[in-house]
Amino acid sequence: MEFTVNKTDLVRELSLSQGVVEKKTTIPILSNVLVEASGESIQLTATDLELGIRCVCPAKVHKPGSGTIPAKRLLDYVRLLPDAELQIKMLDNQWASLVCGRSRTRIAGMSRESFPELPATPDLLAEIPAGILSSMIAKTIFAISAEESRFTLNGALLLLRSDAIVMVATDGHRLAMVEVAVEMPGLASQYRALLPRKAMSEILKLDLDAPKESKIRFSGDENHLFFDFGGRLLLSRKLTGNFPDFERVLPKEVPHTLDIARDDLRGSLERVAQFSDERSRAVRVKVAAGEVKIHSSLSDTGESEESMPVSYDGPAVEIGFNAQYLLDFLRAVNGNDVTLLFKDANSAGELRPGADGAQQIYRYVVMPMRI
Repeated sequence: MEFTVNKTDLVRELSLSQGVVEKKTTIPILSNVLVEASGESIQLTATDLELGIRCVCPAKVHKPGSGTIPAKRLLDYVRLLPDAELQIKMLDNQWASLVCGRSRTRIAGMSRESFPELPATPDLLAEIPAGILSSMIAKTIFAISAEESRFTLNGALLLLRSDAIVMVATDGHRLAMVEVAVEMPGLASQYRALLPRKAMSEILKLDLDAPKESKIRFSGDENHLFFDFGGRLLLSRKLTGNFPDFERVLPKEVPHTLDIARDDLRGSLERVAQFSDERSRAVRVKVAAGEVKIHSSLSDTGESEESMPVSYDGPAVEIGFNAQYLLDFLRAVNGNDVTLLFKDANSAGELRPGADGAQQIYRYVVMPMRI
């Protein structure tokens, strides 16, 4: 294998593979990127057996072939080269020879035969606007459970219907649900799958580098999900198990509602939370006629309270919340206002953006805390 490639093009595609390449692995080949040269391009493939990515990079192929090179070392070295043409040749001993201007380097590679094969992409299920999917991920990924023992909660539920996409994530203490109206006429029936957190993070990275208004060609088989960005393919193993019945968690009865300025609420929470317990992050939210008070105290540190004027004339209610959970939502939404819906001190509270719009529904449910 021998080819010439532009340094900038190679760095861009190699960078996208770094989140997938296994850093600490007992299988050395998984630290490598598979390079395959043919036609007028090279194909770069990386996998950790749970997640895989395949990118295409334009190149002048002098001799087709394939080989594997340590992904991080290759990127770290190529990134330091001047912006010029880079010639890469795979030698008979599986080492890669790199020539760029006056720089000549050899990197020890491994045989292509030991690199795992990625599953073939099945038939197309739906085309999803990339911007919509990444926006839904940004609004739910923080609610995913960090406890590895709760396997089915280590990702989000992805639900595709002919007229909408739904994404739900929960860690048992809070739940984020986004539904966006999108016409997908090619979808024969409802599709349901559990998408791992790591795959969601990689989709966000790929969308940042994708053209505006681009669409993801989505497909899935029994064990994997496939996201084709055009020239870049991300595939992920599905999470197994049953996701909780999220519709039962969504509050049915929320008699009290109030609108609060998002930036004011966020600022108050950030300041007051400085005096909350580092582990529980608990704060008291007191709602009374005409105002909302947020209070926290630590016996050995101090206490803090802030109040904000609101339009509310219902009964006084005091609810304990994890301040970090509320801040995660406030950092994920845009707009000037948010809406707080609640019943009493022992019932879950719900946050929504001030104006959902006709095409999107975003509901964020947070369980109360005993303080």
